[in-house]
Amino acid sequence: MSGAFFETYVVSEIVKSIRNAGKRIENTLYYYRDRDRKAVDLIFDINQTLYPIEIKKGVGKDKADKNFKILEQYKMPIATGLVIDTSDRVFPLNKDTYYCPVGMIGL
Repeated sequence: MSGAFFETYVVSEIVKSIRNAGKRIENTLYYYRDRDRKAVDLIFDINQTLYPIEIKKGVGKDKADKNFKILEQYKMPIATGLVIDTSDRVFPLNKDTYYCPVGMIGL
């Protein structure tokens, strides 16, 4: 259950940060899950560009961004993705995705 609690905490902090900035989450913030159980925890839609976010309790999960490519079906640009975790610094997973410490949310 600790992973589910961590994910809920991260999502609520992101929603609070967006609202505290005076912006609406409607038509901006989504999640994806299909019948094959492929999921992307959060998707920001900013000016018709998708920013995928995966939330993982722990550090250095291999293939944490494995489902980001499923968003290509929407025929929209997919920008750099994030894996929000408990690391202590930002570092690349690959050329399209970065790990981001949970402590940076709202900065």
